[in-house]
Amino acid sequence: MSEKLYNEYQRRFQQIADLKNASNVLQWDQETYLPQKGQTRRAQQISTLTEHAHRLFTDPSNYKLLNDLLDSNLSPHQKKNVELSLIDYNREIKLTPEFVNKMSNTVNKSFYAWIDARKQNSFSVFETPLDTLIQLKKEEAEQLGYEQHPYNALMNDYDRNLTVSTVDKVFENLKPKLDAILQIVMAQPKPETSFLYGHFPQDKQWDFGMELLKKMGFDFSAGRQDISEHPFTTAFNSSDVRLTTRIDENDFSNMTWSCIHEGGHGLYEQNLPDEEYGLPLGESCSLSIHESQSRIWENNIGRGRAYWKHHFPIVKNYFPEQLKNVDEEQFYKAINYVHPSFIRTEADELTYHFHVMIRYEIEKQLIAGKIKTKDIPEYWNVLYKEYLGIKVTDDVTGCLQDVHWSHGSFGYFATYSLGSLYAAQFYNSIQKSNPDLENQIAAGNFSIISGWMNQQIYKHGRFFSSEELCLNCTGETLNPNHFLKYLEGKFIV
Repeated sequence: MSEKLYNEYQRRFQQIADLKNASNVLQWDQETYLPQKGQTRRAQQISTLTEHAHRLFTDPSNYKLLNDLLDSNLSPHQKKNVELSLIDYNREIKLTPEFVNKMSNTVNKSFYAWIDARKQNSFSVFETPLDTLIQLKKEEAEQLGYEQHPYNALMNDYDRNLTVSTVDKVFENLKPKLDAILQIVMAQPKPETSFLYGHFPQDKQWDFGMELLKKMGFDFSAGRQDISEHPFTTAFNSSDVRLTTRIDENDFSNMTWSCIHEGGHGLYEQNLPDEEYGLPLGESCSLSIHESQSRIWENNIGRGRAYWKHHFPIVKNYFPEQLKNVDEEQFYKAINYVHPSFIRTEADELTYHFHVMIRYEIEKQLIAGKIKTKDIPEYWNVLYKEYLGIKVTDDVTGCLQDVHWSHGSFGYFATYSLGSLYAAQFYNSIQKSNPDLENQIAAGNFSIISGWMNQQIYKHGRFFSSEELCLNCTGETLNPNHFLKYLEGKFIV
């Protein structure tokens, strides 16, 4: 009886996943290839699929099915799938199909307003659609319910049980220590970096980025890479994972670390259990853990000396003129230059967290109703001066740089910093159990990393919470000291 019920559960929830992923394909196309005149109908199509998937998911018969399954004889993995689906159901049932449709339509309008605002370098173009979206997100928080702070309801979408109280404590502890390290680093001699801003032809950058992804182990028979306004990764199943990047011909770093970063996300998606498609154990643990996968590749590995012992001859082969007078050590120091800057995605791995803290603070105040949408540019600029000591002079390099708000992704940003903290802890654990790790990376061999990730992260899907997963694979819950020691060891001479 339980086997029959479980098969029915799989059938229903995989059908729902099919609808969601069909919508995700349309969204991917929207951000890569959609003709401008297709915007209106595309918004309608995505909203229709999103609403229909929500109606199917929240059908009362699913509640009965899930509870019947919990009372039957299930394996531990089957039981965890059902328990997590019931948690998801109890959350989704609080939102009406009409609200879900309205949110989807508003997100689509907001996204195109953001694109236009960036073209015009004017937040005012984005202000009204964004304000409409923020009001809906505040309404969503109220419908979902929360304890202590409305922002908790939204953060729960990205890392279950993550709260303002938890993140505030992490940031309050982290910020002064990062400030102290930054002051020491800023007093040191600055490396030469001008060679990173010569002319790097788009086609050569593209080919180099593709080679980096292949060497990481990204499977192009189960994925692809394209160009978008803001780099992102999306997956429709483990055999169809899409990366995007952007190219600046006068900035070598932009595409290079975008490819490595998104490649880390892509490897996670490609290695999730395909047999669990449509079910919680076929999904990533959380966005904090997902971000750990991109940050460990981008920084702990991709900005490390060992990585470039293997890759520096390769990059010189692609760009012999641009790097003809540059040696490996000069290159390493240039790509790890620490300095306050405007763009989060291009920031060094130390100052990056000030960018995240600023966004987290703004979102928290917006959802709590303590600042208004129209105040965002001014508040943003004040915080950049306070946190990073720099003066923002325009909206594109200021509050219009991230796509997240146009997607309605409020509650997301804290996971970027948490991901970096987890990444340092994971990398330290890999090193402890594999003393030859750096030599293997220097030889271009990433099998130790992929093997560890498969056993400790990928195969578990959502079985564990972020903290449970961290405890299982490192022997302790999140400990920011691993990240701080990593920074000190790398940047303090």
